[in-house]
Amino acid sequence: MTQAVAIGGGKQKNSASLPSVGSAFGLPSGIALMNGEELHARDLQGKLLVLEYWATWCPFCARQMPHLEELYKKQRGQGLVVLGLSVDREAAEVPAYIKKHGVSFPVAWLSAELSRQLPKPAGLPVTIVIGRDGRVKMAEAGEMFPEDIAGIAKFL
Repeated sequence: MTQAVAIGGGKQKNSASLPSVGSAFGLPSGIALMNGEELHARDLQGKLLVLEYWATWCPFCARQMPHLEELYKKQRGQGLVVLGLSVDREAAEVPAYIKKHGVSFPVAWLSAELSRQLPKPAGLPVTIVIGRDGRVKMAEAGEMFPEDIAGIAKFL
């Protein structure tokens, strides 16, 4: 398992620090999804949210994505939501990738506007778990083992 990294030191160029475990995590009121729908912060209240920063060109993301999909399918009925945040340069690259790889959880493109509200921490993939109470339960930069992804369910 990769080590969780707490907020510290200065910010890297074009990147934010990982949020500290236990810190409050604010979400934008609405997030435009790749399927044309919008995900509202009110829809996430009382749910466990897994934010996953990823890219179509990232081999570590490609290995991790099927495990997130499996977790989502198994646990969405228990209140788990996975939100993929694509950091690709162009939004047009994302729909074909999510279709090809059978991604069923919500995916948004991290536009400049959304990036101001949800800045990407350094590294890829980046996984942030936000509890039902709106506080960070886990923050990881780098690829996680399948059993660690499955272990996110313990926060339900």
